[in-house]
Parts: sequence; structure tokens; C-alpha cells
Amino acid sequence: MTPRLPFLYLAASLLAACVDQANGGGAGARAQITAVGSSTVYPFTTIVAEQFVASSDGARAPVIESTGTGAGMKLFCAGIGAAHPDIEDASRRMKASEYRECAANGARDLLEIQVGIDGIAFAEAKNGPKMALTPADLYRALAAAPRGKPNAARTWADVNPALPAIPITVYGPPATSGTRDALSELILAKGCEASDPSAAPLARTNPDAHKALCTRVREDGAYVDAGENDNLIVQKLQSNPQALGIFGYSYLEENARDVTGVAIDGVAPTYAAIADGRYPGARPLYVYVKKAHLGAIPGLRTFLKLYAAAWGPTGPLVRRGLIAAPPAIRARSAAIVARETLLDPAALS
Repeated sequence: MTPRLPFLYLAASLLAACVDQANGGGAGARAQITAVGSSTVYPFTTIVAEQFVASSDGARAPVIESTGTGAGMKLFCAGIGAAHPDIEDASRRMKASEYRECAANGARDLLEIQVGIDGIAFAEAKNGPKMALTPADLYRALAAAPRGKPNAARTWADVNPALPAIPITVYGPPATSGTRDALSELILAKGCEASDPSAAPLARTNPDAHKALCTRVREDGAYVDAGENDNLIVQKLQSNPQALGIFGYSYLEENARDVTGVAIDGVAPTYAAIADGRYPGARPLYVYVKKAHLGAIPGLRTFLKLYAAAWGPTGPLVRRGLIAAPPAIRARSAAIVARETLLDPAALS
């Protein structure tokens, strides 16, 4: 990786600086595309990178890093120019605070492209306990302070007498991961609000208190931070069949011989259930791109066009585990690529 050196840009010269750096000035030349971010989106961007190299004579192989969405945003938003990534893979939408950091560092003009849909899948080994859970079960099992009290649950039966009396062990993503954010927003918050009528108003009146009550994850060993390596979670489930794991649907499909999905509210994490929104853990997937880099980094526009050609229902990304977005969303995303339409930061929260 090119060293990340500090640069000072005047707003009026940001694009010129980026072009200059990409062609040999400033931080040195960079002839290949770089992407950072979500481990969930990583395999899809990697497939597009492979197609890019195969279809472009003399193209340098893109550098794709799986850093997690949150960590990737910090790298992506650090500036423009050859020292900074062109693309951020994201398994959640960019936060308004992240956009402000991008803008403060010169990366104000961004493309936001939804590339498909995913589901945060709970999984167990094929010889696991055959769990069936609700968001309330998961909240009571994983929250640090369910209903405002330190979590004392040690077995699933402590959470719900209908569940097996086996230790609560859940391997999941770190706090920097978009999958962890989706777990908080799509599962834990819903379980919290179903368990505690006072929780929903807190989201509006006191967001910090809502976070402490609903989405702060326990740190006593029941939830195990397994890092950004989702394949490692699959291995851990095989060695500990009583445990559960959390990762994107594509990893569940890829490892279907070894693990099986856990139903949430009676709905298993399948392609159809995620695509039509019945599965509670469905979420959009994005890539963010710096407009200033489109004219500076060789092949970046071509790369995005290849992405748009690959995300349809019969495309290679779906064969790898992506859930194709509905036609209207695919058309909107393709138009953003073709017209280089900028993200409106007012839409972010």
C-alpha cells in the first residue's frame, strides 16, 4: 500500500490534485483501483475485480481490502488522491457523521450505489441444537443490560424456557463491522422494544440511553468478537456445535454443507425470504466512490459499469450469494453509475 501521507488541498484544487497524484505527482503514481470496507461486500467486489482484469488489456489488479465497514469508512474518508482508497464497500448506509468527516477532508462529492441486498444470518453447525429464535430472545441473550439490568443469562433456557439449557456462545463481528451495526438496528433494537415498552420512546428522546439499553452487546464471553474473517466463524461452529455464528447470507450459502441457518420469528434466512423482506435481518449493501477519482484512476469508471452489469438476478454476484435488489433499485443504481449522480448528504442520518 502507498503510505498515507498528510496532504493539504484547497477546495478549488481537489480534483486537480487527485489527477496529479494519480499520474505521478504528490504521493506518487497509482495505476490500480483500491477498495476497503465490508467483509460482506468484499467477495462481490473481488469478483468484479477479477472480471475487470480479464476484460481490460494491461489493467493492474485492483487492491481490495476487507477492513470492516466502520474501519473502511475512516480510511475512505481520510482524503482524496493516490494515498486514499477509491471505493468503500459498506454493509450499511454511510452515517451523516462519516460524510462530514469525508467532506472535511475534501471527499465531499461521492456516489452512493446500492449493489444488492443481504441478510445478517444466524447459523449453527449441521449437528447443532436446531435453534429457532426471536429478536426478543436474541436481545435477552446478547444485550449487556436487558431491561436495564446486567445480563445474568448463562444458558438459552435462562432467556426462554422453551430453548435448550446450553451455554450462550455467539461468534460475531466486531464493533467496526457493518454487520454488527445491522445486528444492533435490525435485531437487538427490535427485541429490546418488544421486551421493554419504555425503549421505543428513548430512541427519539435520548439516543444514548436507547443504545445503552438496547444495542450495547455484553462483554462477559457470551458474545465472542471473531473479527472480520467470516470463514473463521464457520470453522468455530464446526469445532463448537452448540454455538451460533453471525455473518452475511453469502457465507451461509457458501458453507451450506457445514452450517445451517437459524430461523428468526419463524423465517429462515433464504434468498427468497431476504429478497421479499420477510426475513428480519434483511439489509441493503452499498459501494461508495469518490467522484474526484473517476477521472484520475485508470479504469475506475469501467469497474463500476462492470459492477452494474453483474448484480442482476442471473449475474455472477448472485451466484456468489448476493441477493439481487428489486428492479427499480437496480435501475436507480445503474443510473447513478451512468450519470455519476452525487449522494445528497441530507438523506443520511
